[in-house]
Amino acid sequence: MKLFAVCLLALCLVLPASAAELKVDLGHGVVTYRSETLLRRPDARTISVPGDVAFRRAMHYRAVPLVALLDGIGPGDHLQFVAGDGFAAEIPAALLLNAQGSEAWLAIEDPAQPWPTLPGHGHAGPFYLVWTRPQAAGIGTEQWPYQLASIRRLAGVAECFPAILPDPALPADSEVRHGFAVFQRTCFACHTLNGQGDARLGPDLNLPHNPTEYLRADLLRAFIRNPQSLRQWPQAKMPGFDTHALPDADLDAVLAYLRHMAGRKRGG
Repeated sequence: MKLFAVCLLALCLVLPASAAELKVDLGHGVVTYRSETLLRRPDARTISVPGDVAFRRAMHYRAVPLVALLDGIGPGDHLQFVAGDGFAAEIPAALLLNAQGSEAWLAIEDPAQPWPTLPGHGHAGPFYLVWTRPQAAGIGTEQWPYQLASIRRLAGVAECFPAILPDPALPADSEVRHGFAVFQRTCFACHTLNGQGDARLGPDLNLPHNPTEYLRADLLRAFIRNPQSLRQWPQAKMPGFDTHALPDADLDAVLAYLRHMAGRKRGG
């Protein structure tokens, strides 16, 4: 028995680490990409990301252009990027297809050369959506999902999650509508609202109570800017949103949207 265990250990040491899989569903069947295959693609290249969002420093990745894996998507499509930890980023295809200079890449972790540990001791692999020149198209920090497990094309937000919509009677230039757009980009990746959404990292933001109902406006603002300023909790996962990630006007707007939705509870 001891000899068998030694042989098994030796075999494990010589076998390569298993390849990871990414599932892509654009509405015509699920396509599974394995990391070993992606790393060998002719369009794979080494890219440099000077201000990487997850690692908070310059990083170099072996990556493929993301649009090469999204054949057939159009500017009006809506994509969801689901991570292994429950994070679910909603990204309009128009942002991925933009001609403003930002480019989306699928970074692939080589099992033989794993990426370093993230600040806070997490892991970003096996797949990570990274951007070159993100500032050109105003790419936000929530649009860099790591631990990526699947990508799928969805119907529009109004069709998928009608309970998160503000009052349709609001004017197009309403601050609440602006806040709804900010909410989709920054909050909906981690939170549900009125029980709707696919994220599993944070609590629902309207049920049973909306945060605007139990936190003073100044405390809620401080919490969004720096969650640890309100509660000291080493295991907390929510990042702070500084004025670069969430300008004051956007913060005002998302709070206006949350206050508005406190009067539109559904599913409770």
